[in-house]
Amino acid sequence: MAIDFLSLLALMGIPSAVTGLCFWAIQKSITRRDAKRDKQEEARKKNELLLIKGVGAAIALGEATAQSIKRLDSKCNGEMEKALEYARAVKHEQKDFLNEQGVDNFL
Repeated sequence: MAIDFLSLLALMGIPSAVTGLCFWAIQKSITRRDAKRDKQEEARKKNELLLIKGVGAAIALGEATAQSIKRLDSKCNGEMEKALEYARAVKHEQKDFLNEQGVDNFL
């Protein structure tokens, strides 16, 4: 029972084809997972940006309210002034942090 050359090539090609098919399926699965992860990462970034904007808006509203109360009642207590200074400090700290992150990611 002799195996001719073409039969030998066909028998050797079957495992290679199966292996290639397996690698293709694995690669397709990895690509799908990476696409899903990228989409989730973009959603997370957008959520963080909206949180930062919300904090900024809250601080701005708090500052405006404090300034308005100070104008209306020149005898406002020290707590209002402390809260206003704290809000300003947090706003500047957040701005500095975001600027630092932008520079670090830019370089």
